Amino acid sequence: MTALARPTHGRMIGGVCAALARRFGTSATTMRVIFLLSCLLPGPQFLLYIALWILLPSEEKAADRTAW
Repeated sequence: MTALARPTHGRMIGGVCAALARRFGTSATTMRVIFLLSCLLPGPQFLLYIALWILLPSEEKAADRTAW
């Protein structure tokens, strides 16, 4: 598994689904479909997406942290 960071390439909105797809070894399209289907269920999926967008570092920032 790779580190959880939003990629700079291959993301559509915030890169959260692309980051999760890389982390768990699936395609970004599969993760996006799973997210869209989960939005049909009751729950805070959209709020979780926004929170992950804010909390997950981008690849550039994550690379800067590991350089130290």
